[in-house]
Amino acid sequence: MKKLFLSLTILSIVFFGNAQSFEKATPIFENGEAQIVEAFSDPSKWLRHDLFVEAEFDTDGDGKLDRMHVSVTRPQQTESEGLKLPIIYVSSPYFAGVAPNVDGLFWDVKHELGEMAKDRVHPEVKRLGQRPIISNSHIKKWVPRGYIVVHSSSPGTGLSQGSPTVGGDNESLAPKAVIDWLCGRAKGYSEPYGNKTIEAYWSTGKVGMTGTSYNGTIPLAAATTGVEGLEAIIPIAPNTSYYHYYRSNGLVRSPGGYLGEDIDVLYDFIHSGDEAKRPYNNKNVRDTEMKNGMDRITGDYNDFWAGRDYLNDMKPMKAALLMSHGFNDWNVMPEHSYRIYKAAKEKGLSVQTYYHQNGHGGPPPIRLMNRWFTRYLHGVENGVEKDPKAWIVREHDTQENPTSYPDYPNPDTSLVTLNLTKGGNKSGGLTIEKIRKQGTELLIDDYQVSGAELAKAKVSDNRLLYLTPKFTKDLHISGAPRVTIKLSSSKPAANLSVWLVSLPWNSDSKAKITDNIITRGWADPQNYKSLTKSEPLESGKFYNISFELMPDDQIISKGQQIGLLIFSSDQEFTLHPEPGTELTIDLNETKLELPIVGGIEGLKSSIK
Repeated sequence: MKKLFLSLTILSIVFFGNAQSFEKATPIFENGEAQIVEAFSDPSKWLRHDLFVEAEFDTDGDGKLDRMHVSVTRPQQTESEGLKLPIIYVSSPYFAGVAPNVDGLFWDVKHELGEMAKDRVHPEVKRLGQRPIISNSHIKKWVPRGYIVVHSSSPGTGLSQGSPTVGGDNESLAPKAVIDWLCGRAKGYSEPYGNKTIEAYWSTGKVGMTGTSYNGTIPLAAATTGVEGLEAIIPIAPNTSYYHYYRSNGLVRSPGGYLGEDIDVLYDFIHSGDEAKRPYNNKNVRDTEMKNGMDRITGDYNDFWAGRDYLNDMKPMKAALLMSHGFNDWNVMPEHSYRIYKAAKEKGLSVQTYYHQNGHGGPPPIRLMNRWFTRYLHGVENGVEKDPKAWIVREHDTQENPTSYPDYPNPDTSLVTLNLTKGGNKSGGLTIEKIRKQGTELLIDDYQVSGAELAKAKVSDNRLLYLTPKFTKDLHISGAPRVTIKLSSSKPAANLSVWLVSLPWNSDSKAKITDNIITRGWADPQNYKSLTKSEPLESGKFYNISFELMPDDQIISKGQQIGLLIFSSDQEFTLHPEPGTELTIDLNETKLELPIVGGIEGLKSSIK
């Protein structure tokens, strides 16, 4: 009997095969998240190929529609078993290399306001990389979880045709074209100029996008086209407005760490496309459109900048949005995410936001990203719409362990107005009470003194500093502080810089990033009426200017004081005019509005 049973088993395997071997591999879900599937996890069995997707524009002047270089990484089962899967799509201008950091690449910032700096150097990019692989990013994270990962180089970079425009329409329409191809609506070709077509027969037509910095901007750019099939995006530290990246409230202001960078510098930095097309692109984009529109003289908001502000393009957007940013990102500052999250929420889109306390970059924890993509790409009803809207990493926690809140800013927050009392060259006060006849106080501009030095100084003629009482209990702030400053200038133009600091300053080399600078802001007093129109300042005449500082969510520890630091040129961010400009501040008409959880009662309980 044993021999007969063994023979029948062998025969069943020979004639019918092992039942397990014929079981098709499919995505697996637990607790609302896509799980790693062993059958999808062997990189040696992944299928990798590239192609060129035709867009609806010609931006390099050759009379042909530009084609975008695209690469695909997918499990073998999409071929062997006819499995269709959703897509995680990442696009970038950086995949093929960038320009060298040569002397003169950035604009010289050492000159008077309202004057033009000398011409800068235009380096050439040497393209890196070979076909078919564009990038390996994200594939190890998502392919084993049952996704296909697609990469593309943005227009005028790598093997993608066209011209970089740094926020122009083609940088929205290029990823749209790739998504249209993934959904069967656009043509893909095997060669950049050939006629052999390729179809995405393995795609479910459900696409999600993610990426960091510029790579995080492109998902938003694609979403603003309203393209069908783009179901969800997770932008990480995205630049959502090139004006807000290179200007601030009318002021010419650099992104942190890149003093003197501007939009034409970034154009040169990423222009890794066809060398033969570069002269045409340079002439039409960099040396005409950008040169005529970027305006480093006034810093005003104009049509050029409005066309590169994605907040203006959000009407068609349908994709679910999980936004990620760092509150201490002084490169792409947190206002970029805040303004888009707020607008998407007002549109009624499905939204979440994740903030950490560190600098540039930093994705949400994988579980948040996984739940988001599982819900909107695989269609698993995991209840993500009912999850808390805001996830914020507290000061002593890791980025993998955020605290959940109903929303951001914290719904229990209200603005508390703090008034100034005199003594700012040493330290004046910030008080709830409105104390009359505080008079005026003066500071003298000197870019050679850093903001950190000004904050630590016991006495300084180069800044004004106003302090709250010392906190006896932790104080939680959540949202964007606002300052209103009444000032006069001894010159027709002046920088205005405002920092909110936590004192005493921690000078320890191991100080946390949250220990000293709470948030910052910059403005041009010439734009006191409007962002679109500068007016020279009359010496001795007072002007009111009001603007928001960068949004934040921070718990200020007991024993600390909040300091409002007002000065002129910021060594790290602004132009560097000759020292000596005098700014006079009217204390009676200057105030700080601070978003405090618990409002005025929350403040009072923290300073008892």
